[in-house]
Amino acid sequence: MSRLTDRLQELGIQVDPQLLDLAFTHRSWAYENGRGPTNERLEFLGDSVLGVIVTEHIFRSYPERPEGQLAKLRATVVSGHTLAGVARQFDLGSLVKLGRGEIATHGEAKESILADVMEAVIGAVHLTGGFKASELFVHSIMIDVITTSAQLGAGLDWKSSLQELAQELGLGAPVYSGEASGPDHERLFFAQVCLNDEVLGQGRATSRRGAEHIAAEMAYEALSRRSADQASPVGQSANTASVTS
Repeated sequence: MSRLTDRLQELGIQVDPQLLDLAFTHRSWAYENGRGPTNERLEFLGDSVLGVIVTEHIFRSYPERPEGQLAKLRATVVSGHTLAGVARQFDLGSLVKLGRGEIATHGEAKESILADVMEAVIGAVHLTGGFKASELFVHSIMIDVITTSAQLGAGLDWKSSLQELAQELGLGAPVYSGEASGPDHERLFFAQVCLNDEVLGQGRATSRRGAEHIAAEMAYEALSRRSADQASPVGQSANTASVTS
């Protein structure tokens, strides 16, 4: 019995077996097996259902936060990276039906495929049990993610936080560049971010987005330290001394 089935049983949620099977049917498998239906429509539905449930939850749970912070929190919680992480907790990669090409490139571990499957499962739950069931299911799998993400501050979205800080300091917009290396199933991405032609952050990850966020975090922290040093009395004294010397 899968971890997902265990969770559904714990919650008292029954899902149409055919819909659940469809939720794990990737288009690559369907293409090689008669071009039947795929999980893409369920994923479309699940994406919308997830968005509504998460939005209402954070709206009610964090009444003191302005719209901009709520938007960042929601974006982090419903991101492909986050959903793929939840899918890994339930080992959904071992359940997805893939074509030979995706199997050869370890599609069961790809963030995009895992995130889509997670959304498709939510769609299947919603179609079978309605909003009450989907809300119960989403809360059970996402509440820890929401609570943790709500404590991240600038880390909710390092790229946006870096851009906002750069604007506050009157600097130019961050510019990202990078490259990828390695075979398709072990792709490694390198990214760096520059401000006014100065490299402030670098990162490596298994996705371009991940590498850019690591680079943005490094740049944000470097820029924050620099700004704090310049604003402190010690920093001001040092600057004055260097000018007068």
